[in-house]
Amino acid sequence: MLAIIGIVIVFTTVIGGYLLEHGNLAVLFQPAEFLIIFGAAIGGFLISSPSKVVKAVIKSISRIFRGKTFDKKDYTEALMLLNGIFYKIRQQGLVSIESDVDSPQESPLFSQYPSILNNTHAIDLITDTLRTVMTTTIAPHELDALIDHELDVYYEEMMQPAKSVNFVADALPGLGIVAAVLGVVLTMGKISEPPEVLGKCIGAALVGTFIGVLTCYGFVGPMGKNIEHQAGENILYLTVLKVALLAFIGGSAPKVAVEFGRRVIPANDRPSFIEIEEALRQSKG
Repeated sequence: MLAIIGIVIVFTTVIGGYLLEHGNLAVLFQPAEFLIIFGAAIGGFLISSPSKVVKAVIKSISRIFRGKTFDKKDYTEALMLLNGIFYKIRQQGLVSIESDVDSPQESPLFSQYPSILNNTHAIDLITDTLRTVMTTTIAPHELDALIDHELDVYYEEMMQPAKSVNFVADALPGLGIVAAVLGVVLTMGKISEPPEVLGKCIGAALVGTFIGVLTCYGFVGPMGKNIEHQAGENILYLTVLKVALLAFIGGSAPKVAVEFGRRVIPANDRPSFIEIEEALRQSKG
């Protein structure tokens, strides 16, 4: 929703300012300039990006308009899921969660928190970590380093869409100049025409530069920055899971491990100690 409001503000202020100066809107409508700039931008994007990055960019842009970020409810559910896993291990042993780890989509424990089931990275982090502990004798500090490497890979993967979008944003002013140069070339071919005709041709050519710069700094560049924020929020969410898991595996009681996780949640989205206590009470029925 904020992204849509931002787009409306950019359009309203730029076009509004132009109209206040008695500008002619019809002059800004130059289909040939749009075709050159956006066609070349899309082509360059496809040349520079593997298919998996193209799909990731489409998903990331759709998230911008959905406005979905992690909030207090998401973090509380993550901690409640971990608490349920930790208590089951304490009461029934590590082997008791084998079926949950092997098939989280069919696990009654995981199914209570559908938002986490849709987060592939979160599910992989939880299940792979528990599976590693079940099948190996890995030391806690080695497990810590292993998860850090995993998070580094996730972050690099999540940043790929942002890098691709930023590449397109950086190219747009240059493509606007390309469109302008082509417009000037066409104008040179009409050099014998009267000044009114030449003025319109040069104006149309300059619109290409305007479009390239506006779309770079007003739309595509901010989208790239938004996707960078998405990657950062995802890593923060996974870090909360990591801290709670390592605390429990290191010997902390379930409730203490959950508190370890709660303390690293960003302040704006962090549930209070009392809120977690209440959620734990409700989860026990």
